[in-house]
Amino acid sequence: QVQLVESGGGLVQAGGSLRLSCAASGRTSSRYAMGWFRQAPGKEREFVASMTFSGGTSNYENSVKGRFTISRDTAKSTVYLQMNSLKPEDTAVYYCALSLNNLATSIASRFGYWGQGTQVTVSS
Repeated sequence: QVQLVESGGGLVQAGGSLRLSCAASGRTSSRYAMGWFRQAPGKEREFVASMTFSGGTSNYENSVKGRFTISRDTAKSTVYLQMNSLKPEDTAVYYCALSLNNLATSIASRFGYWGQGTQVTVSS
């Protein structure tokens, strides 16, 4: 089994920055992709960003391109999401996810493991 624990959420003003972290533990010996999704109140969960194990391929949702950066430290089994120029519409619960398929996919069903989520609130 794999466990994912997110941290780094909080309240920030529009235009500010936050960095989310997600630490993976358990059976993570294989090569795997990691990603971030978010869910705003009353909306469906949506893709934010993903990255392959080596970091050679990353994928972003259009509205966050140029503002968010996904990165990872494989030695620490940790993935990060640096969020800059935050907007009120970025307010959501952010979830970390892990895919054993090692593809930088945007498809949530390809990720078999999920964290508990961390709240990000951007005030205007």
